[in-house]
Amino acid sequence: MYKINYWQGEKVRLRAIEPEDAPVFYEWNRDQEVARNLDWVWPPTSLASQKSWAEAETQRKSDKDEFFFVLENQAGDLVGTINAHHCDRRVGIFSYGIAIRNEYRQRGYAVEAIRRLQAYFFWELRYQKVTVDVYSFNPASIALHQRLRFVEEGRLRRLLFSGGEHHDLLIFGQTREEFEELWG
Repeated sequence: MYKINYWQGEKVRLRAIEPEDAPVFYEWNRDQEVARNLDWVWPPTSLASQKSWAEAETQRKSDKDEFFFVLENQAGDLVGTINAHHCDRRVGIFSYGIAIRNEYRQRGYAVEAIRRLQAYFFWELRYQKVTVDVYSFNPASIALHQRLRFVEEGRLRRLLFSGGEHHDLLIFGQTREEFEELWG
């Protein structure tokens, strides 16, 4: 039997979003490079809209194992987010997205958060594989997933348009057995 606190690690805690988090997301969303690595560079939003979004997120029920977690360090600072999505219970495959605020990068928060999310999905929800999409212009995320020993399973060429250029989408994956061999 695996004994792990899925939500609290040595460096980071996974928690639900709170309305008080809105100002951090408001500032974070103004960073174009963060936006580009997550999705696309979206137009500016108001603090009021971020407050509405955060309030709505606090009331949202998890649907189909799709969770959104705030990452908080031991000092209580919001250092990033991780969210599970594209969850297929029948096949046992899920995906996630992770973002760490610039000033908190390279401190091990992403590694610990990803491992905790994987453990929860593999050992509690009976998923058997995780996949993650990484943009070819994001060398930090590519290096992170290589360090975590994910396997590059594919490349979709010129699938994205950002910063005036077309870019590839890389697909990384890891099975439960691979995860357990490394971290179990």
